[in-house]
Amino acid sequence: MTKGLFITFEGVDGCGKTTQIELLKKYFENNGRTVLLTREPGAKGLGVKLREILLNYDGEVSPNCESFLFLADRAQHIDTIIKPAVERGEIVLCDRHTDSTVAYQGYGRGIDLNRINLLNDIATSGMKPDLTFIFDIDIDTSMSRVGKEKDRMESAGVEFFKKVREGYLAIAKQEPQRVKLIDGSKSIDDIHSEVLAIIKSI
Repeated sequence: MTKGLFITFEGVDGCGKTTQIELLKKYFENNGRTVLLTREPGAKGLGVKLREILLNYDGEVSPNCESFLFLADRAQHIDTIIKPAVERGEIVLCDRHTDSTVAYQGYGRGIDLNRINLLNDIATSGMKPDLTFIFDIDIDTSMSRVGKEKDRMESAGVEFFKKVREGYLAIAKQEPQRVKLIDGSKSIDDIHSEVLAIIKSI
């Protein structure tokens, strides 16, 4: 592979995606590829300020406002960071992207999914990930891994996160070519091996 790639990592909080991103980054770099590791919300610059509001604002945030803040961050991210890197031939590994908005704001907050999909398409100018990994864990495990120190999103409650998980499972069924569902309860090494097997098949 010499062309640029855009790979996203998804799942409920505590699913282990951040660990797997770091491992995959090392794999690609060991094979001579240039890797850009990034995240949503809050990659850098304007995104950092939006992340602070989204995760730590202590007042009421309406579901629609929350969605538009995530989408604003995404539009900036795609235009100034992700698209230029892919065009340079780099591999972009992104911690959360459009599927998070579908799962969290669509399934979790109850915002119309058609509207979410349309707004995601506008924010990304139609650019989609080449590959997405969703790491699936049960909500009890998720809650225990997050711990007591929670940000605004992590404090949404068990029922909310059950809906989010249902959303991710639905996304995986709807787009099996792009989205690969992985059992996040396995060991770190076993999950990494599964990720590499998928990477080597593309």
